[in-house]
Order: sequence, then structure tokens, then C-alpha cells
Amino acid sequence: MAQQTVRDAGPAADRPDVHPFRQFVLKVHGHCNLACRYCYLYEAADHGWRDRPAMMSDAVLERTARRIAEHVAAHRLPHAALVLHGGEPLLAGAGRLGRAVDRLRALLPADCALHPTVQTNGTLLTRDRLRTLAAHGIRVGVSLDGGLPAHNAARVDHAGRPAWSRAVRGLRLLAEVQPDAYAGILAVVDPRTDPAETYASLAALRPPRLDLLLPHGNWTTPPPGLTPDTADRPTPYGDWLAAAFDAWWDGGPGQPGVRLFEECLALLMGAPAGGESLGLTPFTAVVVETDGSIEQVDSLKSAYEGAAATGLDVFHHTFDDALAHPGVAARHAGAAALAPVCRACPLVRVCGGGQYAHRYRHGSGFANPSVYCADLQRLIRHAAGRLAGAARGPAR
Repeated sequence: MAQQTVRDAGPAADRPDVHPFRQFVLKVHGHCNLACRYCYLYEAADHGWRDRPAMMSDAVLERTARRIAEHVAAHRLPHAALVLHGGEPLLAGAGRLGRAVDRLRALLPADCALHPTVQTNGTLLTRDRLRTLAAHGIRVGVSLDGGLPAHNAARVDHAGRPAWSRAVRGLRLLAEVQPDAYAGILAVVDPRTDPAETYASLAALRPPRLDLLLPHGNWTTPPPGLTPDTADRPTPYGDWLAAAFDAWWDGGPGQPGVRLFEECLALLMGAPAGGESLGLTPFTAVVVETDGSIEQVDSLKSAYEGAAATGLDVFHHTFDDALAHPGVAARHAGAAALAPVCRACPLVRVCGGGQYAHRYRHGSGFANPSVYCADLQRLIRHAAGRLAGAARGPAR
């Protein structure tokens, strides 16, 4: 079927200012078996999930696969990342996820490598499901905020029962049964926990990679523990990340990759790096909801109702149509889209203004520094100091 995709790249593919989507996030199931208290999808400003189907239909999956293949071919992409997301994507069934991945592979140009991952809370992982996912080449990322029960107090089911024991059982099964499919752990930072202990407990679960995420918040709805309009405020998240950085940096051989820290170091050394949290590199992810709506990354749903919406869908629009959306274009504008105070900051090339959703303020939109500005400065300056110390070598 790949031969049916139009291979004429068209003018957009040859324009250096066009940054095609390279990561496609499919909300294969819109509901979740957990009710994490900080979840931006169900607990924040946007409640659009209530009006959408619980599960992505076969028709939406097929049309989305064709749209992805069309976009990949038009922009001659050698790689495409597919993230099977939710809610809890395993509620859709591991076999169904595998068939969806196989269908997309059949439609993609032969010279494009597909990298599929399922992002799960881990509670539904079993040996059979892991074997099914691995058979279709799907890697597994698990959301877990630490390797001890106390680190996961906010991760509960709909009856308020802790989910940690089920999640960590699934994660350990993944590391034992399908270690090659283990993509890593995604953890949300809680500054009330001990950073060294949290990092060590996560590293003990043998993830190849850790993603440390700041809780979604903004100037209008600040993250827990922050009063951002107070002068000379503390930096609880920056302090936590700096201490976790030291635990990682000083941990010796065999430490997992920590995306935030590795990107920070690469940017400090002038390398082209960065993602949604740091750097000025355009963020090239797009979301397809269960009903086929094309949306911007759903971290924006923490800002206000409809913040991620584009008004587009896979039945009537291409992903190139989504590239032209003003919100997407703003994400691709680099330093030009930042607030003047950010553009004048000496750390802007590393910080990149912080995550887009964290810049929101009612009345002025996203043209603001990150609500975590001081915390990011704390981490970046700390990492720069450790890097400079390593370059100098041990004291004589």
C-alpha cells in the first residue's frame, strides 16, 4: 500500500522554515483506569474528553494512518515516531494496538522507519500483553513518579486506592520479560519528596531512560507550592532538579539517561538539542484524538478550555493543514515567539522559554516567561557549574 502514497514532495517539503511533524500521538483510548490527582487531562481546565468517544474507531485509525503516511512521504521523512496514548491506551487492547501499528507500517514509504511506543500507567501489563506488544515492535514507556509507595501518593484509582503496587509489578515484569521493549519511565516531579532517594529508587527499576516532568501549571493556575508573583521567590522545583542532577551525575557507570539533564548539558555545550521543555528547536509533535480531531500537544489543556484545539480532523484535513495553524506556527517560530524578557536573557538558547504551556497567563496568552523561569535558571546554572568543574578536572 505504501506505493499508493503520493511521493511528489511539493514546495513545502523543500522550505527550510517548514518543520514537519515527526511524532504522532494517537489517543487510542480516552478514558483511564486511574484518577491521578495531578492529571492535566481530567483535572485541569479542558474537559473536552467528556464529549469524545471512549475509544478510537477503526475508521479513525485507518484515516490517521493514511494521513501520517501522506505526511511522511510529502516531507521525505526517514523516521517517524508513533506514541499510543490515552487515557490508558491498553484499555483498547494490546492486539488492537499491534494491528494499528502493522497497518501504519504497511502504508509508510519503505524508506521510513517507524518507532512505535505505548505510554501506559503499567497497571494492565501482563506477560501476554507484553509479548503481543513486542511481537509488533512496540516499545513500552511507563508513568511512575518514584520507586517507593510514598512517591506515588497522587497516583490512585477511581476508588482512591493506591496504584503503586500494580504499576511497579507491571514495570518489573516488563524489565524481566521484555527488556528490549523497555522504553523508560516518565515521572512527574514532586518537590516534597527527597530528590536523591526518588532518583535512586527510579534508577533501581533499571529504565534505559528517565523523563522528569514538571507539573503542568502557569501564571494563572500556578503549580503546587509556587507563588510566582512573589519577588525573590524560592525555587523548590529547581532545587529538587539540581539535587537529582547531582545524584545522576555522581552515580557512576550504568546510570539511565535522563532526558532533561542530557538536553540541558548538550545545549550548554552548543549542540543542537532540546524538546518540549528546553531549547529553541521546533517541537514537532501532533495529537490525534479518539474522534479524529487534530490537536496541538495536550499539555496545553492545562491552560484553558480548547487551548489545544485546531478545528481540524483527519477526515477533512492533512497534517500540512495543521502546520499552518497559528498555534503550531507559534511553536515553530523559535526565539521570535518569546517574550522580550526571554529574548534578552543570556540563558535563552538553553532554556528556550521553557515549556510552552507553562508560559500562559490569562489576558496575555503565551507571550510570557515560563512560570518555572526561576527554577529553570537554577537547574541550568547548576548544570553549567558541574560541567565547568568537570572540564577543569580534579583539583591538585
